[in-house]
This record gives sequence, structure tokens and C-alpha cells, in this order.
Amino acid sequence: MMTSSSGDQWKPSKLKSPQQKLIKEGDHHMRFYTISHKHYCGIDLHTKMMYVCILDSDANILIHKNIPTNGKAFLKLIAPYREDIVVGVECMFSWYWLADLCAKEGIEFILGHALYMRCIHGGKAKNDKVDSEKIARIMRGGDFPLAYAYPAELRPVRDLMRRRSHLVRIKSEIQSHISITNYQYNLEPFDKNIVHKGNREGIADHFDNASVRLNVETDIAVMDSLHDQIRNLENYIIRHAKDYDGRMLYRLKTVPGIGDILALTIMYEILSIDRFPTVQKFCSYSRLVKCANESAGKKMGTSGSKIGNAHRKWAFSEAAILFIRGNDKAQKYVTKLSKKFGKGKALSILSHKLGRAIYFMMKRNDVFDMNYFFRNS
Repeated sequence: MMTSSSGDQWKPSKLKSPQQKLIKEGDHHMRFYTISHKHYCGIDLHTKMMYVCILDSDANILIHKNIPTNGKAFLKLIAPYREDIVVGVECMFSWYWLADLCAKEGIEFILGHALYMRCIHGGKAKNDKVDSEKIARIMRGGDFPLAYAYPAELRPVRDLMRRRSHLVRIKSEIQSHISITNYQYNLEPFDKNIVHKGNREGIADHFDNASVRLNVETDIAVMDSLHDQIRNLENYIIRHAKDYDGRMLYRLKTVPGIGDILALTIMYEILSIDRFPTVQKFCSYSRLVKCANESAGKKMGTSGSKIGNAHRKWAFSEAAILFIRGNDKAQKYVTKLSKKFGKGKALSILSHKLGRAIYFMMKRNDVFDMNYFFRNS
């Protein structure tokens, strides 16, 4: 980390405790699209059909029609209104093609935050026609909550990284099934950790019953195949990351405990740190803080735990665990916090602190500095 004394927002001494900081710093404020246009196109998007509602600046309905989910049909429908139009959809899995089409055609496209767009689910009646009109009207009214439309050129690699994480979870489930099968028959524990491919040879021979042995052999075959596929994905993504921004990958790996996988996850899930004007917004969207739930001066606990990037939350949580391994300063810091808050909250505070550090590392294009990290601890 930079050791400059310039005024930044990373000064935990201003708050009473790290736990209070964890709650007070939360910033889940919505970002709204407030730019005025002549026409507003709200779409209730589905895989086969899409309901399109186009309003003019006076809120008059010009088009309200259900059409096939097809680029040519969509462009033909909006052709008379393309002079000054903005297209908005709720964030769901099939928005990629529409965002790419609008970018290619020079049409303004905005993506709605699904959890914040709950207003379209209210009302006595709910259907595609009603939802598309609601989307168009909140766009015109300046109440459209924005989500980040990830750039098309890097989106496939980010999704490949997420797919790799999914395959790792499947592999872990299969590994657990093999261990459970071993416990079911009260057999001796395996001599080596079967997470490694070379240690799985002969595992099926532990079981006498032919059906059980086939069950385990099937698990091992799937694990071996997943191992090879995961390794291929990792090699591909690492090569891409080095070509895209090898220096950033190197800087992230200067944090103790962060290796290739965590660095790649953080790098591709953040992409551009300029998306976040403050460290508070960054930590909030990384699910590293808790937001107070208050009404009429009364505290009702916390809220917003499901809003934010789950992949980044996982990466920082893993980084906190790995950070304390063989790190005396980190172990003393966590022990001190554990006495006051408990082990779970202590690790949450550490992951939040790591998130803040990485935010400023990326802002300043700097590497990690252990002494600066613990200067007020």
C-alpha cells in the first residue's frame, strides 16, 4: 500500500470500533438514470417473447406490443423513434444480446437492478404488458435503478471465471460423496487427500461390494475429468488476464494469501475501480458491510445482505482466511478482535479491511504494504 500521508478515506481511528465501522460505512444508495430523452422504451424481456412499451416525453404510449425475441423485429418496431431513444430492461440472464445489439446500432441501453426494481412487481395485476409499461414510466420519471452492464468484450471471460467456480463446487461435492461412502462402511480414512488427482489411484479398491465400487469409480472418473477441464480454464483465463492487465494481476497477488484464482476473481468482478467513486460504495457492493435498518429513530437490525456481488464477497472472505496463515501480525489482529466480537465477526472485519486496501491499491496502481495495512491496529 502507499505510505503517503495524503487525506484518504481509510482512517478507522475516526470510528469507535471496527464493528461500528463495518455497519456505519454501508452505502447501498441506488443510482438512477436521470437523462431526458424524446422516447423511452421499456421492455419486459423473456427468452422467446418480449413486450415493448415506448413512451414519448409527455408520457403518451406510442407502442405497446408483444414481439418475438428477435433483433430484426425489435429494430423494425423502434425505427420511427430512434432519433432519441433509450432502451431499458430488468437485469436477467438474457439481456446480453440486446445490450450488444443496442451498442452496435448506437442506441442508448440501460440495465435495471433486479432487486431494486420491486415497484414493477407491485399492483393488483401483473403481466408482461403491465411490467413493460411500468419499466418505461420509471425510466421517464428518473426512477430507473441502474445495474452495471458489463462490457461485451470482457463479459465472456468473466462468465468463464464464474463457470470455473461452479465446476469446482461440483468437484467438491463429488469428493465429499466419496468420503461419505467411506464413512458409511466404517472403513479406514484415506492415506492421502483425494482432492489431488494423483492421490485417487486405488481408492475404489477400498470397497468390497461391486456396486459400491462402481459408484466410487464413477465419482473418481468425473472428478478426474473435471480436474482437467478446470485446469484448462485456469490456464486460458490467466493468459487472457496477463494480456489484458498483467500489472494489475501482479499487484493483487502481492497481498498475502491471494493467488491466481482469487486475484482473477477480484480483477474480473471489479474490472474498473473507477465504477466506484468512494471506498464505501465499493465495500457496500462487495457485501463487506452491513447496512443499518432504522425507522422513526429505532434500529431494527441490518438489511441488504443479498444486494451486491456474491463472487467478490466470496473472494474477500477466502482472502481473509488465507491472509492469516503464517502471518503473525494478522493472527494477533484477529485474536484481539475475536476477544471482543467473536471469531466470525473478526474475520468479517479483516475481509472488510482487505477490501478497503485493495480498493486503494487499484486506485493508486500500488502494491500491498503490510506495515501500512496495520498502521492503526
